[in-house]
Amino acid sequence: MSQSPARNRRADARRSRSAILAAAVELLDTDPDASVDAIATAAGVSRQTVYAHFPSRDRLLAAVLDHLTEETVAAMEAAGPGSGPAAEALLRLLDAADRTAGRHPALLPRLAALPVTSQDDQARHAPVAELLERVIRRGQAAGEFDAEMPAEWLVAVTIRLAHAASEQATAGLMSKEESRQALHATLLRALGITAP
Repeated sequence: MSQSPARNRRADARRSRSAILAAAVELLDTDPDASVDAIATAAGVSRQTVYAHFPSRDRLLAAVLDHLTEETVAAMEAAGPGSGPAAEALLRLLDAADRTAGRHPALLPRLAALPVTSQDDQARHAPVAELLERVIRRGQAAGEFDAEMPAEWLVAVTIRLAHAASEQATAGLMSKEESRQALHATLLRALGITAP
């Protein structure tokens, strides 16, 4: 039994959108100023198709950032947030996120500089924050982490520290490994753990 024309169109649209996002990530990572025409060519679609999915360049860039966030969340989930001691799980999640983001060192700072409302920024970070909160609450319940601090506050601290570590490495002020070690040590202290 053949698929309906509407279902075929939806499948084609999903494939086009995926191809556009993949091409945008690849091109923008090497050339942050790559044109929509260049992205369309790399994706094997017309310029009009790109604009049908993403009405402006800013919308395309926002979609690329959402796509990379989804990849990061998938990597964090694969790192086993529910297994082992909470401190180890939390550091594994952060390392997985950093490895995923590290594949796009030129692109992510550019995307992070896009103007965004606080609601959009919160929505984008929500899946990451939920994973972190789950591990932090587990650590608090097990007595590993300071239970007097609100879990939501510790999640916000974790995210800000991870951003600070990334910024230090990107700016060349610390090596990648130095920023990683500083993040781990500072975060564990903030959670009430004095040694890894």
